Amino acid sequence: MEDWPLGSIADGVELHELMERAFDPSGPLNQTYAVVVVHRGRLIYERYDGLLPQWDKPGKPVCVDTPLLSWSMAKSVLHAAIGILVAEGRIQLDAPAPVPQWQSTDDPRHSITLQQLLEMRDGLDFKEDYEDPERSDVIQMLFGEGRADTAAFAADRPLAAQPGTNFNYSSGTSNIISGVVARLVGSGSRYERFLADRLFLPLGMRSASVTTDEVGTWVAASYMYATARDYARFGLLYLRDGIWDDNRILPVGWVDHGRRPRSVDPDDGMLYGAHWWTAGHPFGTFWASGHEGQFIDVCPALDLVLVRMGRSPAEHYESLRAWRAEVVAAFGGADSRTVTAEQPIRS
Repeated sequence: MEDWPLGSIADGVELHELMERAFDPSGPLNQTYAVVVVHRGRLIYERYDGLLPQWDKPGKPVCVDTPLLSWSMAKSVLHAAIGILVAEGRIQLDAPAPVPQWQSTDDPRHSITLQQLLEMRDGLDFKEDYEDPERSDVIQMLFGEGRADTAAFAADRPLAAQPGTNFNYSSGTSNIISGVVARLVGSGSRYERFLADRLFLPLGMRSASVTTDEVGTWVAASYMYATARDYARFGLLYLRDGIWDDNRILPVGWVDHGRRPRSVDPDDGMLYGAHWWTAGHPFGTFWASGHEGQFIDVCPALDLVLVRMGRSPAEHYESLRAWRAEVVAAFGGADSRTVTAEQPIRS
């Protein structure tokens, strides 16, 4: 669909105070750029505010057409790209991952599977530290010695644990997976065309673009741009089990593959599936998460997608998590019989 079907907020859902809180720059969420809410497949709420900082010119106002940086939400989009290749039989989840540096059977990394990479249980010694450049692999990969070939830089990390045993959230792991995709579909413009033709354009995500490194690998750990509405389209694809406009984009069971809990993050107790975070209760919510508080929350039990884009420092994360839970809970008490929309429901 080129345009969103529009709807009204269901009876019993109170969003005004929650959104005022979200867009208060002195409030607990700090700075929110955009919120989009899709309920029962219809766009029922959106709001934009603030200025995107630009180092060499005044800030750029955020509006409905502003492409916003995903940060790590791109990892969940990468999960969709892998699903497309799995459906075509071009890649096997449980076979050793086709990574050039690991092809020797004498290499202890040879047995790492794509499934383990997707689960962040590959065992690689990759340090996801955002503060200390001297010890941070992610900073070196994105901005330092590894930026020219991010997948190769990450794949050169040694093992710290037996593959499949420990959870270690790693942006390097996502770029290794992206390197696998690049070798299958082609690098640079061919990779971008694959994403556009097979994922973005079928969903109407016309604002979506990705950033590739010098060898043409999408830096899928961190770099995708899209409007808040287009991020909501991606969330709706996963809410609808990989089907869009009666066409199956992702294979049967692939959404469940991403949202099924497999690990507990030792830092904050959050559950992780396969390149998606997941709560599992009370409404089956799972989400894509990005640095400084970018989120696509997908809530199957309530037929709900919530997108929030902004800049929230780490000390605001707990407040942001609580706010998202409050928004979801507001729909949990809605009268499920009430649907008002500018377009009729199609059964």
